[in-house]
Amino acid sequence: MYYLVYGFIRLLSLLPLQVLYWIGDFIYLIVFYGAGYRKKIVIGNLQRAFPEKSPAEINKIARRFYHNFIDSMMEMIKLFSANQSFIEKHVQFDDSLLNGPFLQDKAFQIHALHQFNWEYMNLALAVKMKQPLLAVYMPLSSSIMERMFYKMRSKFGTILLPATDMKNRFTAWRQKPHGLVLVADQNPGHPNNSFWLPFFNQLTPFVKGPERYAIQKACPVVLINTRIIKRGYYQLNSELLTEDASQLQPGELTKLYVKRMTEIIEEQPENWLWSHKRWKHQWKPEYGAPLQ
Repeated sequence: MYYLVYGFIRLLSLLPLQVLYWIGDFIYLIVFYGAGYRKKIVIGNLQRAFPEKSPAEINKIARRFYHNFIDSMMEMIKLFSANQSFIEKHVQFDDSLLNGPFLQDKAFQIHALHQFNWEYMNLALAVKMKQPLLAVYMPLSSSIMERMFYKMRSKFGTILLPATDMKNRFTAWRQKPHGLVLVADQNPGHPNNSFWLPFFNQLTPFVKGPERYAIQKACPVVLINTRIIKRGYYQLNSELLTEDASQLQPGELTKLYVKRMTEIIEEQPENWLWSHKRWKHQWKPEYGAPLQ
């Protein structure tokens, strides 16, 4: 079954990207105007995040979000056959920080967020970085899809570490130079063991793991984000959040990350994943005082 599914996706990926976008445009019409995939969640999240915007403005961001969401699906299909030159053509990236003298021969963390297209980001980093690239990911429930995406995501050398076995799989890299990618804006599974701080007009929980790992390693932390230049073309940006996470007060690194993430999302709100239930947890006094 794997070879049948993989063979079909591989053949589909050989289509020109523009043809895939035409297919995506048809899917968009069904998803946005017909089936309405998670439309209530998307609209609700946008209304909570941008209460000052009119219904027409919210709807405009939602339409653009769905276009980007469907485009990213088509782009992921293309990646099953895309080569290195394709990535270099479609992703602009100034690698002077990640490959510069400060991070040479060091272990450091890269904190990313759920922006389009995160698959492009992963492959672009693998192509450009001189250091080994490690990325923590959540394994897919389908063994067929897990095998397919693992192959695609690691095609240029990314070393994938499953979040379900992160501690054991990371052991071999503790004393070696590397860049470790963590998508740090996910919704935590345990809101009582999270950092709570204001994020788009509401108290929001953030996982403690990324900050905890950085403090333990006393390592630099880099923020990575993407910006859509035009359809199918992205700019990958990097900035240093801290030279040594162990020198910051508890919660300070997460506050820096959330502050910059908020600014980045505000610049291009249609480029963030609004379809997930980011605010399904509500703060309770027993969770402790929020970060200010």
